[in-house]
Amino acid sequence: MPRLALLLTCLALLPAAEEPRAPTKEAMVPTDAQRDARLGWWREARFGMFIHWGTYSVLAGSWKGKTLGGYAEHLQRAAKISMADYKTETIDRFTAEHFDATTIVDAAAAAGMGYLIITAKHHDGFAMYPSKVSPYNITLTPFKRDPMAELREACKKRGMRFGFYYSHAFDWGEADGPGNDWEYANPGGDRLLGGADWWLTKPEFLPKARRYVDTKAIPQLQELIRTYDPDIVWFDTPHKLPPEENLRILAAVRTAKPSLVVNGRLVRGAGDYLSTADRPAEFPPQAGDWEAIPTTNESYGYHAGDHSHKPPGELIRTLAKAVARGGNLLLNIGPKGDGSIDAPDAAILARLAAWWSVNGTSITGCGRTPLAVQSWGESTRRGNTLYLHVFQWPSDGRLVVGGLKTDVAKAHLLAAPSAALACTRSGDDLVITVPTTAPDADDSVIALTCAAEPVGDPVRLLAGRGKDVLRAFDGVLAGGLRYGPGKTRDAWVTNWRDAAGTVSWPARILAPATVEVSVTYDAPAAEKSAVVEGDAGREATKRTGGAGGTARITVGSQTFDVAVKQGVRVTARLGTATLAPGPVTLRVEAAAITGQELFRLRDVTLKAVP
Repeated sequence: MPRLALLLTCLALLPAAEEPRAPTKEAMVPTDAQRDARLGWWREARFGMFIHWGTYSVLAGSWKGKTLGGYAEHLQRAAKISMADYKTETIDRFTAEHFDATTIVDAAAAAGMGYLIITAKHHDGFAMYPSKVSPYNITLTPFKRDPMAELREACKKRGMRFGFYYSHAFDWGEADGPGNDWEYANPGGDRLLGGADWWLTKPEFLPKARRYVDTKAIPQLQELIRTYDPDIVWFDTPHKLPPEENLRILAAVRTAKPSLVVNGRLVRGAGDYLSTADRPAEFPPQAGDWEAIPTTNESYGYHAGDHSHKPPGELIRTLAKAVARGGNLLLNIGPKGDGSIDAPDAAILARLAAWWSVNGTSITGCGRTPLAVQSWGESTRRGNTLYLHVFQWPSDGRLVVGGLKTDVAKAHLLAAPSAALACTRSGDDLVITVPTTAPDADDSVIALTCAAEPVGDPVRLLAGRGKDVLRAFDGVLAGGLRYGPGKTRDAWVTNWRDAAGTVSWPARILAPATVEVSVTYDAPAAEKSAVVEGDAGREATKRTGGAGGTARITVGSQTFDVAVKQGVRVTARLGTATLAPGPVTLRVEAAAITGQELFRLRDVTLKAVP
């Protein structure tokens, strides 16, 4: 038998290569002890900087003279840019002449950020470092330097933790990677080839995806860990890959560095903490460790046409609100293509730094408060010290802390630490005498040193003066209701399909009060959807969804029925209610549901009548 024929015969007799085996999810879930060991520094920091920066930053959200909405870092997919054009228009133009790692890290440190996460590879598949695994990397640009190494070194000098965002599932630059369906006809893109769970309907795509994971995703992650020794790796879009591939990736990074912090988006429930929605405005009640990722405007990558930058005070209050609920805040900036920090972002960071220089101790090392939500703001805790973040400063110089059962040994403003504030107790409440003018217009912080571990009453104290906003995200849900994602557009309670659904707020009031009652909600209209009928493939439309019915709002002894009107951010003024001292009933329920759902509740507001 000729040698070649003999060789082929022998190969045919060998057993077929097994598919790569993934560990079970149960095996990858960290123990409490493992989480505690990994998350010590992360819990201490509470505040970090997220950076979305890549060759896409050169485009600044526009393509061929047209400005596109949405995330600027998604421009290649949104505009269906070919690989050849993407190289010419972004990679070849990426000079980053104003990039300075020390400037960025110094700005982050001054603003109070204890860790920094940078996009080592985003969805475009381009490595922002000199990868030896893939030639599609920073060495192709005129810049050529290694910004990851420079940022890592700058973080070490400032004592900041450092890590990477790595797009492990979306990769538009690879013929085998999910997402690019305009050049490579791959699953995971906008065309939904094979559907959302393509690995179940189109198994023929699996060998390519596994090859991508084996030859690029896992090797690059191992390379990043080996080369830069990061403290944290941040994953995204796991739904683009089969669950078993995500598990294999998680196993690989755990093996490469067991102490590495891994966020919750790679394998839900198996990360070290929970990752919440992008661009959050509200946070649902949740146990354990979690992190929110706001961005300064509405894009994560630099977008020259997005001028929706949030006021710094809003971001300061969002930070306090997150820590009060036991979470971290990872605030994103998108540097320009030249590497410089955009002017509005620089101004935001400077204001954060000014606030932090006075009040940073109320965030670092702090966590979940034992107090109910206060009408004037939020509170954080470190040990026996409570930090009162006062957003609405009392003009009469009398701040009431509702439900603090523990005695207070000392109270002072962080802006004036040597001047003690007088405190008096009124039952389970504390009254603090404060200056009539707020030290900080956005968030003035008072430190309360308690005589023992602080204990709070979960029942909310209504002010009975000014305004009490009862946010849906601070309510108690029943009857199948769910919190929305929490972005500004969807900071509501949803799934109101059953009459058993209620939102309530346990509350009390100290003195009689008359309040004007209003409710704010969203009520989507019915939508038209296309359906296919018969063998001829004729398309027809039908109306689906739609909110409607009558909501019932109870405030004290008064009940208001409001007919739901379809619209976005609808505010209905209901009338006045008189509240007697003591417990107060505050509840929203359905009197009748005539649509697919009642509505999507945002808040109930009580405004005191003089």
